[in-house]
Amino acid sequence: MALDDLSPVTILSRSLSQPENRYEEEIYLIRRLLLPSVPPDGDHLMKLVPYWLDSIAPVSGTDLSEFPTHADVVVVGGGFTGLSAARTLAKAGKTVVVLEADQIACHASGRNGGHVNNGTAGNFQAMAGKYGLEQAIALYRFFDDAVDTVEQIVTTEDINCDFRRCGKLKVAWTEKHLAGLRADQEAVKQHVDPETDLLDRDEVAAEIGGSTTFEGGILYRKSAQMHVGKFGSALAGKAMLAGAKIFENTPMTALRRAGSMFEVSSSAGVIQAQNVLLATGTSRKAPSWFRRRIMPVGSFIVATAPMPEDLFSRILPGRRNVVTTRNIHNYFRTTADRRLIFGGRANFSQSSEKSDIQSGQILHAALTEIYPELEGTEIDYCWGGNVDMSVDRLPHAGEWNGVTYAMGLSGHGVQMSVHLGHLLGRKLAGEQVDIPVWNRPWQPIPAYGIATHFMPIVGAYYRTKDKYL
Repeated sequence: MALDDLSPVTILSRSLSQPENRYEEEIYLIRRLLLPSVPPDGDHLMKLVPYWLDSIAPVSGTDLSEFPTHADVVVVGGGFTGLSAARTLAKAGKTVVVLEADQIACHASGRNGGHVNNGTAGNFQAMAGKYGLEQAIALYRFFDDAVDTVEQIVTTEDINCDFRRCGKLKVAWTEKHLAGLRADQEAVKQHVDPETDLLDRDEVAAEIGGSTTFEGGILYRKSAQMHVGKFGSALAGKAMLAGAKIFENTPMTALRRAGSMFEVSSSAGVIQAQNVLLATGTSRKAPSWFRRRIMPVGSFIVATAPMPEDLFSRILPGRRNVVTTRNIHNYFRTTADRRLIFGGRANFSQSSEKSDIQSGQILHAALTEIYPELEGTEIDYCWGGNVDMSVDRLPHAGEWNGVTYAMGLSGHGVQMSVHLGHLLGRKLAGEQVDIPVWNRPWQPIPAYGIATHFMPIVGAYYRTKDKYL
């Protein structure tokens, strides 16, 4: 059977008898040997925390002394989805409580690349073929609307988070990739987004900063970027200012119906609520029905040290977001303090200290393949986070046993989490709201419970495709 005929699900099913891939290297040695920029005496060690969260003064949640016994809505999850919903609900006059098992926006919302991209995650033509042209257009516009929602909140609340409409480049590694992009861009331009443009090799080189690595690409002009740490902290503050109560380090421990109400148990006490919104992402605290439909996939990122102005001026002079076309793709952008943020699915395992460090080595190699002049630039930060992937790579929102939910954002959650949270807040406040992904069929993950152990095999499959096909 040809390699291209094997899907990740096939690989997983054929590998169930194989032992989990385990790494033998000691973390200390990996730290010492990781990058050329890490000297052997260890004077410059990377911080294994997100740059976004390390560069802000975090907001504090509500004091536990204010923990209530009743609320109109309990939101489980203090990421962008939960915070956005809480803000909207509180502004509508609802009593709302957010239960966050850790800290505000400390997981996927604070561990991403800071891209706020428009358009669908996958190929538009493929989506039209699978769901029909009308549905594909609706989904594309749904993502466009999500970027608008983020911008509206930033503007309305006067949030200082370096938000800017910068545009996104999707760049092709090969002529075959470019042919696929060309066909997709023609369909997108014709049916839904006339502002997209196809760029040739020289135009992409000028955008990237002189690198001739890529054959061409698509420019999506509506995309944006922001400092997600600043945004998350401010969003939580605005929600609390409107009247929401946000309790950190307060996991939900049980959820059950109590007549016409819900009884939400937590480490701080029990709350009676009219409605519950689950916005738990990859958390294992959610009911098993949701856990079976979410695959936690690690995504990893490095942030360089601030660059000298002359070097920084040559890197991404248009300051756009960039995404590459390999199966194990990379995504990158610059920051206001002259860093390059560079990420990707470097290591097909869940985020941990060990996998984060190993992923840094892979990402540094990919970074210098595109920008050889950054070979000697130090890496200040390396971190990972788990993406809540759904089988169809689409976000899912709906109602399950009376509980409202939003999950499965599949690596494009910065804008969609804010948008879905806002829409669900309006819906729970009593408005009639159109949500294109509402109660869409949501298939469980094949081999749920053991599939994550075999993600390195899936990674090897995709690396082989990228190298040889």
